[in-house]
Amino acid sequence: MIKAEWLKIFKTRKMFVSIIAILFIPVLYSGMFLWAFWDPYAHLKSMPVAIVNEDKGAELDGEQLALGDALTEKLVDSEQFKFIEVDADKAKKQLEERDYYILIKIPENFSQHATTLLNEHPEKLTLEYIPNEGFNFLSAQIGETAMDRIKAEVNKEVSKTYAEKLFVSMTALGDGFNEAADGAGKLDEGAQEIANGADDLQGYLEQLAASTIELSDGSKTLQEGTQSAANGAVQLAEGVTKLQNGAAQLADGANAVAQGAGELQQGVTDYTNGVAQVAEGQETVTAGQANLAANLEKLATGTAGLDDSIATLASGSESVTVGVEQLIATLQPMMANLPEENQQQLAQSLAQLQASSTKISGGLGQLATNTAGLDDNIAELSQGATQLNSGQQQIAAGVEQLINKSAALTAGATNLAEGNATLASSIQQFVAGTNSAATGANDLSAGLNQLVSGSVKLTDGTTVLAEKSGELSQGATTLADGSKELVDGTSTLAGKLSNASDKVDVNASDDHYDMLAAPVEVEKSSINHVPNYGSGFAPYFISLGLFVGALLVSIVFPLVEPATRPTSGFKWFLSKVSVLAVVGIIQSAITAAVVIGGLGLEVDNLIVFMGTCIITSFTFLAMIQLLVSVMGDPGRFVAIIILILQLTTSAGTFPLELVPQQLHVFNAILPMTFSVQAFKAAISTGDTSFLLYNWSILGMYIVACVALCLGYFALLFTKRYSKTTEQA
Repeated sequence: MIKAEWLKIFKTRKMFVSIIAILFIPVLYSGMFLWAFWDPYAHLKSMPVAIVNEDKGAELDGEQLALGDALTEKLVDSEQFKFIEVDADKAKKQLEERDYYILIKIPENFSQHATTLLNEHPEKLTLEYIPNEGFNFLSAQIGETAMDRIKAEVNKEVSKTYAEKLFVSMTALGDGFNEAADGAGKLDEGAQEIANGADDLQGYLEQLAASTIELSDGSKTLQEGTQSAANGAVQLAEGVTKLQNGAAQLADGANAVAQGAGELQQGVTDYTNGVAQVAEGQETVTAGQANLAANLEKLATGTAGLDDSIATLASGSESVTVGVEQLIATLQPMMANLPEENQQQLAQSLAQLQASSTKISGGLGQLATNTAGLDDNIAELSQGATQLNSGQQQIAAGVEQLINKSAALTAGATNLAEGNATLASSIQQFVAGTNSAATGANDLSAGLNQLVSGSVKLTDGTTVLAEKSGELSQGATTLADGSKELVDGTSTLAGKLSNASDKVDVNASDDHYDMLAAPVEVEKSSINHVPNYGSGFAPYFISLGLFVGALLVSIVFPLVEPATRPTSGFKWFLSKVSVLAVVGIIQSAITAAVVIGGLGLEVDNLIVFMGTCIITSFTFLAMIQLLVSVMGDPGRFVAIIILILQLTTSAGTFPLELVPQQLHVFNAILPMTFSVQAFKAAISTGDTSFLLYNWSILGMYIVACVALCLGYFALLFTKRYSKTTEQA
């Protein structure tokens, strides 16, 4: 059956060509991926990065500082990226149009901030980093790493600049020590003169202390006298103040009385004038009232019996209405004999006559109702008018008497107003005098208080002067002693400064500047060195390629259909495995040859690497053979699902700890995890025990899949061919 299987492959050109093509699938996957990602950082100089330098420079200790220009020039010369200096107006637009991956902007105050280190509020140097992350995210991440390097370089340059200034300052410090030593010598001479003057000062201050005691006694006597005068002035000011307050109240009362008298005079005058006007109006009212009473009497006489007449008229109107209705009833029989036109005219006229009579009767009835008792009311109104006329005549007589008495009232009010005005004027003069007296008393009291205050201060000052002059005398003694110590100290200072100037000897070079700018260097040493990205990704991509190759084999090579009639399930299974094993070995050999010979992959042990390729290929082929043989096309779908899970959980790219926790379970049960670990041991680490551990796991996958698949073929053979074999 093995021979028949291979003959079928070679005789079926389509299958033969397909299998030959599939032999190169793993190397196409792994080789192309590794070739593309072999060493991407080696091509960074081809990635365009824009630089906008807006730095205006600055001045530091008289020297021009242009860090922006220096940084731009250094970046362009470094060729770390394809740095291109562009205009600020075009840079943002070109970044958005994908002409550049990253924009680095150097602000106009870049150099200026570098000069603020010794200021009260130093400013940091700022570089603006603007990646177009939507254009390519990884380029932005690579750019961030590069920016860290640029930041370190800028820090080094700024620190170096300050180191140069520091060493220059130290040299100047040495010169300053020399000058200070000379000055200290002169200071020593001056200290000698101070010591001599301090002795003289001590004698003068002792005399001053004795004189200030006599001055203190005299100032106390002056203080007591001024205090007595001040107390009397205070009492005088209080009395004058009370007199001033009473005079002010008296003036206010007089003014109020004068004002009231004036208002009273004006009120009396207005009242007199009003009484005269009332008298004139009263005469008119009395005359009119008399006329009204006479007219109302005539009206009462004329309207006597008016309501009775209207009632009689209303009753007659009702009789007329009844007569009209009777007339219409009488004419009804006669109207039948008249022509039709006359009947209509007569009926219309009678209807109008009846309606008018009814309206007149109704209106007279209402008039009779409304005028009932009208004549009696008019009579009562006439009597009231007569009584009102009598009262108005009495009022007129009273007003006449009031006019006669108003002249005397007006004259009295005028005299009262003039007297009060004179009194108010005199009191105002009295108030002005009390104000002047109060002001003088207050000024006298204030002056004496100031004198007392001054005398107290004088007493206190002389007392303190007496005390301090004694202390000053003692201080002069201390000064004399201290000046002697000063002489000793200045002599010592001059000697020490001279010694210090000899020790400050700085001969700085660029090496010293570099040491201060970058005192720490990092030396990298690693174990199991991986030279590039390709070597690091090789375990992952080779495993991926071999899995895809195994999956495609299941498409072009029938994993179940026999080339000839099988004689047993084992032989049937063995015929299929023989083809898959050869394909797996050839795929592994081609993959190893291309990645090692073509791409230059460095492996720790070539034989171990080749063995890992074959074991990995066998594992994937056995798994896919089992899935496709048992389930057919759904088995291929399951294999693709397994491939996806392996790609995300095998830790071939990112460490497992960076993968979501929910996916960690697949890392422990899927075979690509162990193939990736085996390839890492074979390529980089050379850890034999770890390699054998992963080989053993892959071997268990192979044994399990082969055993299950063999059982499936035995079961399938029993179902399909066992009865046919027995009959034969």
